[in-house]
Amino acid sequence: MTSKTEELYLEAEADIRNSNYHEAFQKHESIIYEEPDFAPAHNSIGWLYKTQFDSYQKAETHFKAAMKSDPLYPHPYFHLATLYIDLERIDDLKKHLEQCLKVVTVEKAWIYYRYGMIEEMKGRYEMAIKQYQKAILHCFNNDKIRDYHADIERCKNKQELAASLKPAARKTSE
Repeated sequence: MTSKTEELYLEAEADIRNSNYHEAFQKHESIIYEEPDFAPAHNSIGWLYKTQFDSYQKAETHFKAAMKSDPLYPHPYFHLATLYIDLERIDDLKKHLEQCLKVVTVEKAWIYYRYGMIEEMKGRYEMAIKQYQKAILHCFNNDKIRDYHADIERCKNKQELAASLKPAARKTSE
C-alpha cells in the first residue's frame, strides 16, 4: 500500500463521516482500480452499497472481496453478518460465524452474541441465553457485558411470556 493510497482512503473515510457519499465512493473505486486487493476500500464500498443504495448483492461481493484480500481485516466480517441478519439469511449467517471463529482478529464475544441473536430470533430462548453467556465469558468490556446481561434478561422475559401464552392458546382453540 502506498502513502498515496492511504491518504486517499483517509479522505474517503472523512467523506463518509461528512455524508459526502458520492465523493467517498469515487475515491474508494479509484483505490480499488489502483490496488484491487485493498481490503479497507472493498469494505467501505460494500458498506456504501448496503447502507446508501440498498444493493445487497454488490455489498456482499465487496465484503467477501475484502475478506479474501486480507483475511485478518475484521470489519467486513461484521458488516457481512449484519447484511445476513437484515436479509434474514440465517443459514448463511451461521456459516459465516463459523468462519469468524477461526479469524483471530474477530472478537469472539461478538460472534457468540450473534449466535445468541439467531437463537432468540428462532424463539429458542434457553439456547440464546447460553450464547449470550458465552459472549460474556469472551468479553473484556464492562459496558458490553452489561448489555449481554440485558440480552439475557430480555430472553428470560420472553421465555416467561411464551410459557404464559401456551395455555391461553390451547383454551382459545378448544
